Amino acid sequence: MPAARRIGLFTTLLVVWAFFAGAMARAELIWEPATGWRVEGGVLAPFIDSPEGKNAKSLMDAARRAEDAGDLGKATKGYNKVIKKYASSVYAPEALYRTARYYEGRRQYSKAFRNLQRIIAEHPAYPRFSEVLGAEYRIATKLVAGARPRYFGVIPGFKQREKGIEFLETIVTNAPFSEYAPISLMNAAQAYKQTGDRDASIDALDRMINNYPESFLTADAYLKLASAQASITQGPAYDQASTQLALTYFQDYLILYPGEADASVATKGFDTARAMLAESKMTMGDFYYKYRSNYKAAKVFYNEAITLYPDSPTAERARRLLAKIEKIESGETPGDGAERPGPRAKRFWLF
Repeated sequence: MPAARRIGLFTTLLVVWAFFAGAMARAELIWEPATGWRVEGGVLAPFIDSPEGKNAKSLMDAARRAEDAGDLGKATKGYNKVIKKYASSVYAPEALYRTARYYEGRRQYSKAFRNLQRIIAEHPAYPRFSEVLGAEYRIATKLVAGARPRYFGVIPGFKQREKGIEFLETIVTNAPFSEYAPISLMNAAQAYKQTGDRDASIDALDRMINNYPESFLTADAYLKLASAQASITQGPAYDQASTQLALTYFQDYLILYPGEADASVATKGFDTARAMLAESKMTMGDFYYKYRSNYKAAKVFYNEAITLYPDSPTAERARRLLAKIEKIESGETPGDGAERPGPRAKRFWLF
């Protein structure tokens, strides 16, 4: 087939698909016990009046009546026939939604989520899109909370917190601008923390802050992120990159949310992070002062400790040591009976 003809055929198919997608977007299923399902809106009459459309409606009507009568197993079989035979029809997303509810009730969570996900992927114009997201969120939070699925709806299975986290991340991808995205990220961050994946928890909180700055959950995300970063540092003698980040997040929280109830918690965290950084500077200063007699370098670190937390006991100790260094550099003794530090004597070994 010539290239121009192939392109023309592809364009025609694209236009036809767009036309029918628009028609589906305006079509909504309405249930009436007396007459069964009817389609309101859209331009789907050719399909509805066709033998395939009438057969699909007959299956849907029978499934819904079985559902209303309490025979959920029979109803689900009918809906699954519609899903299999008429996957692109106006009836398919409703059948998927109703089977998902059935599977969720039987604790077949993965199966329920898979059907809900098919609605989002294959039928994005489904009128109850928000309810689909809500059902996905409900399933995901059940799993991260430790709910045990049941195989075949009967046999208890193992907890699947990791699967719940996966579902929460899927919701964020599905609808990043929905109300479910920020709360899914917050729940994912907590779930990552519970499973011991601290880095993933921090990443989820960081995405929360950057992508949803106006959310009512963002303040809490700042506080949790600051606390998570502060928990990484093992002590003043270790790398303080995470402590510096914690200090920044605590400070941002206090600037952005000064009236929040947790402001006192942020203030305490901020002071603790400052104390850790100041003590780290003191550790470096002591090294140069005591073991290298490098007073210039020691003074730099002691002054940094004072700048970080001027009202702390650490800063007071730094001032005392700076005074000693000043006396040493001027040729005086430290003044408190302490000997002037110097380099260690060399040792010679005989073999």
